[in-house]
Amino acid sequence: MAEGYVGLFLSAFLAATVVPFSSEAVLAGLAVSGHFQAGWLFAVATAGNVLGSVVNWGLGRFCLAWRERRWFPVKEPALARATRQFNRWGVLSLLFAWVPVIGDPLTFLAGVLRTPFLVMLPLVAVGKAGRYAVLLGLIDGLG
Repeated sequence: MAEGYVGLFLSAFLAATVVPFSSEAVLAGLAVSGHFQAGWLFAVATAGNVLGSVVNWGLGRFCLAWRERRWFPVKEPALARATRQFNRWGVLSLLFAWVPVIGDPLTFLAGVLRTPFLVMLPLVAVGKAGRYAVLLGLIDGLG
């Protein structure tokens, strides 16, 4: 039983990093199995996913020291465009860190732009928790 929660945590963590992974399928599988408590599934998935975003934020926060290197993955024009977009929408855009494709770069960019950790964390947590709550609600409604 504990292995299921650990697997969910890891899948949620990986899904929030640059590793392409889907925690929703793992969460849904565990939820419909009937062997796991929805509250614990919600808490574990949310914690893993938020922690993955914290790692992204940390990488962004400290990576600019290497931006002059040829191997650095984000070139200056792309960074400038992303910065303009982030500044346009503001820190509240972090509520959408759960959205596939844009969420991971969004949390990374928040680190690059030195968004304070205590501003970033609750916004990301609310968005990600909301996504898992909706998913579990849909699964419960189908069952």
